[in-house]
Amino acid sequence: MGQKNSTSNEFLQKVQPKQTVISCGKQNRYGHPHLETIHRLQTYHTKIYRTDRSGAIIFFSKEEMVENLPKKRYTIKSYRKRCKEYEENIRRYQDKYIRTFYLFYGEEKYMISQMKNQLKKALVSEDDTMNYSYFEGKRADAIEIVELAKTLPFFSDHRFLILDETGLGKKSDDTFIEGLKEASDTSVVLFIEDSVDKRSKIYKFLSKEGHAVCFESAGDKELSRWLASLLKKEGKQMSSATMRSFLYRCGSDMYTLKNELEKLISYVGEREEITIRDLEELTSSQTTNQIFVMLEAIARKQREKVLTLYYDLIELKESPFGILALLVRQCNQLLQVKDLDCLGKSNGMIAKQMKVPAFVAGKLKDQAKMFSMDTLRDMIEACAKTDESIKTGRSVTELG
Repeated sequence: MGQKNSTSNEFLQKVQPKQTVISCGKQNRYGHPHLETIHRLQTYHTKIYRTDRSGAIIFFSKEEMVENLPKKRYTIKSYRKRCKEYEENIRRYQDKYIRTFYLFYGEEKYMISQMKNQLKKALVSEDDTMNYSYFEGKRADAIEIVELAKTLPFFSDHRFLILDETGLGKKSDDTFIEGLKEASDTSVVLFIEDSVDKRSKIYKFLSKEGHAVCFESAGDKELSRWLASLLKKEGKQMSSATMRSFLYRCGSDMYTLKNELEKLISYVGEREEITIRDLEELTSSQTTNQIFVMLEAIARKQREKVLTLYYDLIELKESPFGILALLVRQCNQLLQVKDLDCLGKSNGMIAKQMKVPAFVAGKLKDQAKMFSMDTLRDMIEACAKTDESIKTGRSVTELG
């Protein structure tokens, strides 16, 4: 590590090193490596590599060479609604170019979770508790995080810190940012946030010194490709019509889709094709129906019925976040239907453009008449505020 009293003459005489690696952070507070240590090493004509100057250093034993990897050279493409790039993006985490800072943010929690797990797998072993730290929520200690980021790993190549919705990736003071600038080259800090302010100092710092990736919700085409790839791995298939019905019933949340698909695969057994009848018998279409009825109850100001439907959904193992997401999805669909209806589109044309069955388009059109455009937008905004209130632990005010 380059301390004054490390790497003694006795040790060097025994080892006679041809190559030496000194692991220390740039401008570290200890002043490593010490000048006396450097002089001792030079006496033995060993080639010296320093992480404070070269970044990460990797040995390739087969070719008997050392490759100096520039710091923060690792790149990964944003998911950006391209499910077909999913496997490719995952594989890129096995690359050797690792950045010190990552910021993952956006609506698609499933993809964020997958990429986080792959990054962890690439950096630290599963049972390594010495070099892995996980911080969650607003009570995370910024001082402790900075100190850990400065600390060299213990018998490992990397130290990995995850900051999961701590708010530090949204807004941080100058002291925290300055502390991060002193992080060890061997540390990797991952910030996970639901949203960010691109004008903030912390975002500008992380996107410049690290890599910021936005995980947006995928559209039906991308989800269909992703689901088709999962089905192919299991030797199953479903028609385009069945796929559209599946997406309509289950929504766009990738966690929900994967769980429902696994149930279907188990349900059909050795049969290759999954049919609409299978969907009707097994998938949680009752959830979608409950949301549909709930919106009608909201339109009619039937408060007790809304609460009853909500608790019914909770009994069906739906999370509050999932219910809010389904309400937002339904409201967005109603806004789209109202727009198309104003353009004079028929039910058939609406069904084709929204890629839903004709009878569903008719039901959506009827329900859309119960709300004004402004009311639907207000409901979407109220759902977003409620979601944020739950996640941040603030009291949720009663929605009008």
